[in-house]
Amino acid sequence: MSQEGEKFPHSTKIFGAYYPPIIRTYVDININRQYKMVCMGRVRSTSYRTTIRVRDSCLCLHVQRAARTLARHFDNALRPLGLTNGQFSLMMSLNRPDAPTIGAVASLLAMDRTTLTAALKPLKRRRLINITTDNRDQRARVLELTPQGRNLLTRAVAIWTNTHTAVEARLGAGDADRLRKNLRTLS
Repeated sequence: MSQEGEKFPHSTKIFGAYYPPIIRTYVDININRQYKMVCMGRVRSTSYRTTIRVRDSCLCLHVQRAARTLARHFDNALRPLGLTNGQFSLMMSLNRPDAPTIGAVASLLAMDRTTLTAALKPLKRRRLINITTDNRDQRARVLELTPQGRNLLTRAVAIWTNTHTAVEARLGAGDADRLRKNLRTLS
């Protein structure tokens, strides 16, 4: 491979570098073979054995399954208050001495701002939160719980505590702390 085309009389520029004819032919053949395999549907299908291996070992799959199960469990517990587990977490993230910005909350909850903004709307409609302009930066918006939101959060924490204690008991001694530590490592 060379950066200068003059070193090889019939060199070709591929992906920003010059290749002599022998390498160019090899690259062309491999690119064309892959292209034809995809275009002609000759790509081998994934074996069932691979499906089983992914099912049994994929961390992403197992974390998603556990998250969905936990979410349903907490959703059911918080339903009498008209809250979901996501709304509870969002309200907890606002329970601070100083009102956080949307960016700070999005970062804490690992959400993008658009998703967070959509999640805030039902809480705002129920008058559980206020969204105001930041005094220090007129471009930023800050979020705070209303008195009604604080009262609802107090009731929700009692439900969360009981539900959380029951979930931790299912894991066994020390396992909940180890799980939290491992999840923090991944996030």
